[in-house]
Amino acid sequence: MSGQRYCRALDLIDDPVLIAEYQQLHQRIWPAVAEHLRSQQVLDMQIWRLGTRLFMVMDTGPDFSCDGMDSAARHNPEVQAWETLMWRFQTPTPWTAAGGKWQPLEQIFSLMEQP
Repeated sequence: MSGQRYCRALDLIDDPVLIAEYQQLHQRIWPAVAEHLRSQQVLDMQIWRLGTRLFMVMDTGPDFSCDGMDSAARHNPEVQAWETLMWRFQTPTPWTAAGGKWQPLEQIFSLMEQP
């Protein structure tokens, strides 16, 4: 049984200095954050940017659970510190409910599903 791919979106605050700092911090994320992701069966995670819009692509193993990952993150002080730091740069998309962050994207096309 294989895992799943999750695609999410979030915005950055429209400030070139903050965007540059955000990108710099992602060149080498904190080891505890990387370990947390791997321990939750995140096999790969990529973040792409267009202007202030971020797109995350996350490939997971068969035992991955969003709820499990969120629960583990809430109990990890280093992950919480990272999330607090990241929120300094991030802002919800116009379609994000109050208190939300990364929002799921709706897949509308797949070449593999075409005849």
